[in-house]
Amino acid sequence: MGSMEERPLRILAADDSAVMRGVMWKLFQSHAEDRSSELPRMELCGVALDGVDCLESVGRLSPDVLVLDLEMPRLNGLEVLRRLQVESPGLPVIMCSAHTERGARSTLEALACGAADYVTKPAEQRDFASAMLSLSQQLLPRIAALARGAKRKQESVVTQDGSSNAGRAPAGTTLPKSSAPIELVVIGLSTGGPSALEQLLPRLPADFPVPVLIVQHMPKLFTGALAERLDKCCSLRVKEAYENAMIRPGTIWLAPGDAHMEVGQGNGLMDRQDAGLAGRSSRVRLHQREPLNHCRPAVDYLFFSAARMYGASALALVMTGMGADGLDGARAVHERGGVVLAQDEASSAVWGMPAKVTEAGIASATLPLGEIAGALNQRVNAGRLTKMETARLAISAMAPRREINDGLL
Repeated sequence: MGSMEERPLRILAADDSAVMRGVMWKLFQSHAEDRSSELPRMELCGVALDGVDCLESVGRLSPDVLVLDLEMPRLNGLEVLRRLQVESPGLPVIMCSAHTERGARSTLEALACGAADYVTKPAEQRDFASAMLSLSQQLLPRIAALARGAKRKQESVVTQDGSSNAGRAPAGTTLPKSSAPIELVVIGLSTGGPSALEQLLPRLPADFPVPVLIVQHMPKLFTGALAERLDKCCSLRVKEAYENAMIRPGTIWLAPGDAHMEVGQGNGLMDRQDAGLAGRSSRVRLHQREPLNHCRPAVDYLFFSAARMYGASALALVMTGMGADGLDGARAVHERGGVVLAQDEASSAVWGMPAKVTEAGIASATLPLGEIAGALNQRVNAGRLTKMETARLAISAMAPRREINDGLL
């Protein structure tokens, strides 16, 4: 069998709906006939009607990517995923999710169980052609990106201890210091993002001294469910952002689906008094402008606003995801003297967004997922007094006054 460039990508679809199986067959047939597509060739090598059939088909057909339904007879999608983590751990899995609150929560659980990405089922389209177009725009680029990423990881140079050196900074790297203390962290991510956030954010301490704003490419319902899920496992509060929300330490704001999020100016004295350790008054601004980089919310909107409002005091982190959203905004942060970090290839589900930033030469470090929290803590605390030091200074400042008072008594 030839390489992926020499043969079509082999896709297995598992869905108990005859309608969805028909859409899948037609989708890949149409893609095979489309000579103008820049995506690699793909073929539907098989369909499975339930979870048990799916596991048997994976072993028999050796697909490059599995498209998996959540609700199926005998074994549901989550049960299949748990089995695949043992039986076929390297197989990229894309979940097919219903665009409902229950579907969103189940999808997030699937991502935590090892699924690489998801697409929403075309439930609101008026006809078969619209449904197929919607699924095509969501599914085919994800298949191409995940298959390419899996192949690159298989071919990457592996060290004796089993870890890859591709796309990462050398061990023990010390992050360069900027001229200004960091007052805001902004994060952008897409494919593989929810799972990455579940590993990163719980490692940030409750006294993390600056606010955090995140753009994760996700539709409505999903971002609210993700914020709730992350809030349960983090020391910091995680909330879905809303218009005019105060940006201050202790809270992580997640951009809502279908709305761009920016950092805006605060509203005066009360904001300045309530700004806390960040020492700056700012609020969340949401808007419905046209998608940027085919995305709404778009990472670039957030990063541009952080560069504009915080300048050298902004830290932008670009994590796993396909495409180039965040590159221009990260460049703006870099040009204003701020810090830019990127996730490395080995720990990214898709090394697209962070690869663009790394290749542009604007990332001061490209780090494995497991090292990012430590890097953030190191950078935001550089030059910043700890609570204990602050208390010691306050006591020292009060000591002469006590001596005078004691002398008067």
